Amino acid sequence: MARGVPVGAAGSRLLRGNHPEHEALEAEAAAFFGAGRALFFGGGYNANVALLSALPQRGDLVVYDALIHASVHEGMKSGKAETVAALHNDAQSVEDAIGAWRARGGRGTPWIVVETIYSMDGDAAPLDDLMAIAERHDGFLIADEAHATGVFGPDGRGRAAHLEGRDALITLHTCGKALGASGALVAGHATLIDFLVNRARPFIYATAPSPLMAAAVREGLRILKEEPERRSRLSALVARTGEKLGAMGWPASGSQIVPVILGSNARAAAVAAHVRGAGFDCRAIRPPTVPEGTARLRISLTLNVDEAIIDGLMGAIAEALEQVAA
Repeated sequence: MARGVPVGAAGSRLLRGNHPEHEALEAEAAAFFGAGRALFFGGGYNANVALLSALPQRGDLVVYDALIHASVHEGMKSGKAETVAALHNDAQSVEDAIGAWRARGGRGTPWIVVETIYSMDGDAAPLDDLMAIAERHDGFLIADEAHATGVFGPDGRGRAAHLEGRDALITLHTCGKALGASGALVAGHATLIDFLVNRARPFIYATAPSPLMAAAVREGLRILKEEPERRSRLSALVARTGEKLGAMGWPASGSQIVPVILGSNARAAAVAAHVRGAGFDCRAIRPPTVPEGTARLRISLTLNVDEAIIDGLMGAIAEALEQVAA
């Protein structure tokens, strides 16, 4: 604001809402993520809807992970392509789905859609195998890096950073988590991004994101590059949490998203209430957000906590589990 960047855009990017801050962010993001071009959206939900409604065409196939985010389902509903779910984090299931489609006469383009770190389980997609499948079948891999951007990869560029420059790769980076702002960036081949600009209704018909927020995201990208100690610190907190969970007999996810899967809705709600009573903001996640029978606590670690807080949280969870019957 001090340098005159407006808060509101007052229109669509294709009309009067475009601003130099949008363009500067997109140029910097394309370079940062090793892509031909990047496009700034108001949020990750709209970005996924744009991708899945605009890019896959009639006669194409979208193979999506069974635990993919709701925004992908929303985009597929508006799209024209055939869709099929693959078993969670199972590259062979993806390969089989494409093979079965080809055997039925499918001649279009296959699109594989995954999260690089899953929002409710915290586990990681087998990106190398999926990239190989996409390229072998002349398809594309759409990798949602919402929970990996700023946390994983060189400079926090995400879990797909080692695949940068592949024409078949499209990445989505939300800006409201590790980047501390709001919005989302889609990075990929320049031709694909140009297609989104001209065909994606969530981009064309929406008021442009705040130019001020674009400036904030630019600052977030700078911090990612210049302050790697933040990621190192978070990694140490993740490791400590994993150790504590392991001592309690619970598996660690390996990421900053830590699920404690309890099964029943009632038990998850009761344990979460006990933990909140001990002073920790811990929520129960229940169906339909997660599959039936997998209600859980979902812990998201940030740099706002320290080892003492983690130890206290793990103690509160252990006490709650003792008091709440399975």
